[in-house]
Amino acid sequence: MEPAVRLAELTDPAFVASVRQLRLVARSVPAGGRFADQRSAEKGSGLEFIDHRGYAPGDDLRKVDWNLYKRLGKVFVRQFEEPLDLPVYLVPDTSMSSFQGDNPRARAAVFAAAALASMALGQHDQVAVMPLAEDLEIALRPTSGSGKLMQVLRLLSELQPAGGTDLRTGLARLSQQRLRRGLVVLISDLFDPAGAEAVTEALAGLRHRVLIVQLARSTDREPGLSGEARLVDCEGGGTAEVAITPALLGRYRDAYDRFQEHIASFASGRGMGLVRLDADQPVVPQLAAHFQGGRLVV
Repeated sequence: MEPAVRLAELTDPAFVASVRQLRLVARSVPAGGRFADQRSAEKGSGLEFIDHRGYAPGDDLRKVDWNLYKRLGKVFVRQFEEPLDLPVYLVPDTSMSSFQGDNPRARAAVFAAAALASMALGQHDQVAVMPLAEDLEIALRPTSGSGKLMQVLRLLSELQPAGGTDLRTGLARLSQQRLRRGLVVLISDLFDPAGAEAVTEALAGLRHRVLIVQLARSTDREPGLSGEARLVDCEGGGTAEVAITPALLGRYRDAYDRFQEHIASFASGRGMGLVRLDADQPVVPQLAAHFQGGRLVV
């Protein structure tokens, strides 16, 4: 099967320039990483002074602010913040359904993953690529450095469909991986035979921060069908003879709206990021619309 996106498209100067000014900013990152641009979650040794706290037995006396002690007669310890890297785990949906049609959703997924990888590597963060379909594949373990971008782009351009959709199983496998806590970016339409609740339950089991990039298109809600039709499951091959009436379409739209509301409510309630992209439109301008002042806080 032809790739969803050719490598030449991902290395096109216009595409590269379009993401150069965008930046992923973590609210905090766990300690134990490498020196980089993000802010650490723990206050301790570092470069940037942020606060004082009261001295506690066992504290390093080198951190005591003796000038403050002279003025107040109380012992305070200086706290600093150390810039660290953020592990970014890219999880594009590579199920068979994502590769269907002349303009498959996998195309938008690859462009989104490439843009986010370019941002992360450009700001000294780590990037891993873990395609997900019936299961999770560790295609690239965490790597860093702007020199690794071509490796990531080549891998993304070579992604192929990997069977049916089982986001729940793949995300459960991801939660079992012994990875440093970071940012999981799930790039998918989120359609799963097990239902939206199964997907969000699996997302809730991750110990990482989560950014959901949902790939949609107008025909998801308005399929434009009428009369007698044979519907074919593009992954399982099953068929169903259906009489598509206005009443049936109304019930379908109601179900789709509930699906979208469930995803949005879940993401908001869990403090997860949610970016919805129209798979039929250029990806980067849509992504950029979520970056206030060129920054997306995750």
